[in-house]
Amino acid sequence: MGFFDKLKEGLEKTRTNIANGLDSVFGDYSQVDDDFFDDLEEMLIMADVGVNASDKIVSEMKSRIREEHLKDRDDVKNALIKTLSDAMKRAGDTDETFDLGEQKTVILVIGVNGVGKTTSIGKLAMSFKENGKKVILAAADTFRAGAREQLEVWAERTGCDLIGHEEGSDPAAVVYDAVSAFESKDADILICDTAGRLHNKKNLMDELAKINRIFEKKLPDIRKEVLLVLDATTGQNALSQVREFKQVCEPTGIILTKMDGSAKGGIVIAIANEFDIPVKYIGVGEHADDLQKFDPEEFIRAIFY
Repeated sequence: MGFFDKLKEGLEKTRTNIANGLDSVFGDYSQVDDDFFDDLEEMLIMADVGVNASDKIVSEMKSRIREEHLKDRDDVKNALIKTLSDAMKRAGDTDETFDLGEQKTVILVIGVNGVGKTTSIGKLAMSFKENGKKVILAAADTFRAGAREQLEVWAERTGCDLIGHEEGSDPAAVVYDAVSAFESKDADILICDTAGRLHNKKNLMDELAKINRIFEKKLPDIRKEVLLVLDATTGQNALSQVREFKQVCEPTGIILTKMDGSAKGGIVIAIANEFDIPVKYIGVGEHADDLQKFDPEEFIRAIFY
């Protein structure tokens, strides 16, 4: 199965949900009136686009319909798809250097427990290894039982070195040793797992601050990414997690997992509307190659065409 076909299959629930929503909105279409826009906004909210983003999209639709003098059903429908496409593009990553090339990079992966953080790390590691990169994994989530063991499985599967300490040890000490290994082995990429203890923001903030100080001291010129992992099936709750983590650190990108299990892929638009953080990866299945770089145009094509 090709890249696009896998994406389309992974987004089937979102595709069906939005297609049914469009059928509902345009099923009894006769004219562009207040009822039409009310139905349109309801459809967007049901797709988890969010109230604020839905209101913005409806306003853009009104302007587009007025300026282009649209009345025909198909023209209005195409205008809606174009408006959604524009909104989706705002969620994308304009930083093409995330392909990494020859640039050495440290990736700090954050997120609450249960969102697929460790699995995403493993999938990233496999992707980088397949592109010829030397990758080191740091098991800095020392508080969750079994976190290191779970990462060890991925290290063995991908052939990456793993740096870890005993359960309950200092996460910063793990990162320090991982950075030393990164330097001594002349690795290309260091991926650090972290604890997802949002219920204790003070501890989490202190841990991340210590980790960042290690990076700044030992790797001052190395590119750094902070990727926040969110579970797409949680819908609007994912937005709350972004707000919470932004109080602790500044994510440079988002990984949306379990898109294949969600009928509400509109959360991508909601994130773009609320925060200036690009979605860099989406998970559309269980296999290692099902973590795909987020491409807004391909995403829209997989949903509507």
